[in-house]
Amino acid sequence: MDNHTELILIRITGLDRPGLTASITEILSQYNVGILDIGQADIHSTLSLGILFKCSEKDSGNIMKELLFKASDLGINIRFYPISPEEYEDWVSMQGKNRYILTLLGRKLSAKQIAAVTRILADQGLNIDAIKRLTGRMPLDEQKASVRACIEFSVRGTARDIEEMQRELMRLSSELGMDFSFQQDNMYRRMRRLICFDMDSTLIQTECIDELAERAGVGDKVREITASAMRGEIDFIESFRQRVALLKGLDVSVMKDIAENLPITEGVERLMFVLKRYGYKIAILSGGFTYFGEYLKQRYGIDYVYANELEVVDGKLTGRYLGEVIDGRRKAELLKLIAQVEKVDIAQTIAVGDGANDLPMISEAGLGIAFHAKPKVVANAKQSINTIGLDGVLYFLGFKDSYLEERGIL
Repeated sequence: MDNHTELILIRITGLDRPGLTASITEILSQYNVGILDIGQADIHSTLSLGILFKCSEKDSGNIMKELLFKASDLGINIRFYPISPEEYEDWVSMQGKNRYILTLLGRKLSAKQIAAVTRILADQGLNIDAIKRLTGRMPLDEQKASVRACIEFSVRGTARDIEEMQRELMRLSSELGMDFSFQQDNMYRRMRRLICFDMDSTLIQTECIDELAERAGVGDKVREITASAMRGEIDFIESFRQRVALLKGLDVSVMKDIAENLPITEGVERLMFVLKRYGYKIAILSGGFTYFGEYLKQRYGIDYVYANELEVVDGKLTGRYLGEVIDGRRKAELLKLIAQVEKVDIAQTIAVGDGANDLPMISEAGLGIAFHAKPKVVANAKQSINTIGLDGVLYFLGFKDSYLEERGIL
């Protein structure tokens, strides 16, 4: 930069109105001004506009005078800050730093929660570039059903200890009743294409094997084995074999009745509608049963179902299963296989589940989410949703309620 050039940052605040930004930039356009940076935010009709520009030293006085007159006409506040070349170079160098998206999610968010989270970011040496609300306007009556609040922070910098930060965020999540997602802000984050769901206790609020066991009169025995397997205390395949054996003799017609009365998890209808509308490929990778997965596939237009096939002879379950058991290892393999078939980079995949057998696919996916999960799963997942329904996944993908409402998607 030569000695006859100045760098000036202007900050404008006040009541927003149509044409305000045009009025300011029209003044700048009358001079040989180069715009180096510009940003604007609007909160409840209150504008905050910043422009960093380069101009000739001989023009800077006239530019500032005209801007002050215009600000007075418009009833807005304007302040000027000279920027040194060194300050500008420092700012430019920061642009190459790591970029992240931190998403906070809950039924409601308070100043206490936001203060605690932003303090963690500050202690890690991270800078917040932008903050935006993804959910619709909060109703004053917080008791209304389906209330949820989501705030997204654009963050930049190099964390001092990113694993420690994740642990601190996890601790806050538990203590303050909120969910979070901390993701790298790269091109893959904006281009997720494949999402894989566990079925039992994720898409539906039950374990299908428990429902079958109730009809077979062995509910308590099967639930005990299921709970132990989900906690990771016993081998999944062995537990599966034991549970299926207890179903021997059950009439296959029971499965239809169970399928038609499955308790669908909160938010599934909305989530599936949005994912299909925006072209995502959707898979069920389940340690449950194919019959129920196929039912959900038909209901929601799901693309892939991989689950376990129960053997049926003469209209009754034999207590055996067909083929390879879909355990945690197999779920991770299937995630990678489907990604290859769909020509999707693994970084563009999402996996959502609740049990210990979901951890391999959650760890493998570009975005792994523990949903109302067991403690072991939450502790090993980088993202979790515990406070709201399954459509909370949309906020971790960056969807904004207002965009969906504009397109007729509630």
